[in-house]
Amino acid sequence: MSPASGSLPRYIAVRLLLVLPMMWVLLTMVFLLLRVAPGDPVTAAVGDKLGPEELAARRAALGLDRPLVVQYLEYLGDVARFDFGATISDRRPVLDIIANQGGATLTLTLGAFLFACAIGIPLGRLAGRRRDSALDAGIRLVGVVSYAAPIFWVGIMLVGLVVAYVPGWPTFGIADSETLYYVPDRTGILLLDALLANDGVSLVDILQHHVLPCFTLGLLLSGVIIRLVRINVIRALDEDYVEAARARGIPERRVVRRHAFRNALVPVITVIGLQFALTLSGAILTERTFNWPGLGNELVTYVTARDYVAVQGLVTFFALAIVVVSVLVDILNALVDPRVRY
Repeated sequence: MSPASGSLPRYIAVRLLLVLPMMWVLLTMVFLLLRVAPGDPVTAAVGDKLGPEELAARRAALGLDRPLVVQYLEYLGDVARFDFGATISDRRPVLDIIANQGGATLTLTLGAFLFACAIGIPLGRLAGRRRDSALDAGIRLVGVVSYAAPIFWVGIMLVGLVVAYVPGWPTFGIADSETLYYVPDRTGILLLDALLANDGVSLVDILQHHVLPCFTLGLLLSGVIIRLVRINVIRALDEDYVEAARARGIPERRVVRRHAFRNALVPVITVIGLQFALTLSGAILTERTFNWPGLGNELVTYVTARDYVAVQGLVTFFALAIVVVSVLVDILNALVDPRVRY
């Protein structure tokens, strides 16, 4: 194989070309799955508020009276223009919902990733180093429980513990009402807006509100990271270059840190990125549990209202976000490990 075939620019170009069919498959699935649902979406959303003529006009405005193929092509064209439509129930553009509530979901997801890595990577490394010990068994049990436990149940249990042992610590919402009133909305991300306003009091309040939901969602992801880091550390410790380092008299702690652990992190990067989809799905339940004003909470509200257009637009946005993150993770993985390019 020629050196050019393993070049980073060529790998990135091929990966970007694969994005188009991946997006097409995802968008097609979203379109078809929402249309096999029983009932008329307009009647389900506002049927008790409008007369027959108004319902027919609303269906025509949404294009629901057109052939399915025409609806599909218009849907693809709208997504290509980043037009996700307007909700049926309250006529809000979906892009406005994403702009207003997307920042809360973003900070929740990033905070959860920080907690997941802070919990999962050290515990996985320790379990791999102490393989088959009682400590290893305990850490593996923690990983399995954290991954398998329903996130809403974990959230409720943690809220109870906080209320019982840390009185006054915020458990619901993204900030106090005073903070929401005084912090100017500049970026759509409340935490960043407080930083730009140089408002230390509001910043502390926002961070306190982030701790519990981010920690809860981070637990969901940490179980996967614990297992993955442990397995790869064990494999790396059995490699010849690690045995050679030990033969040279290098202390075991340094062998694990500088030789085994660094190489074990390469596949972890890929899986952490792929777990973004899991984090988004967990964010929906987390936001509902903690009354978090994000996209997941909005999605549940519109699903309950059977607002077909809002659900389609938000699910489409989630699908596109997952594809973009997947591509970025692949590129990052290629930068870290040149073997991926071949």
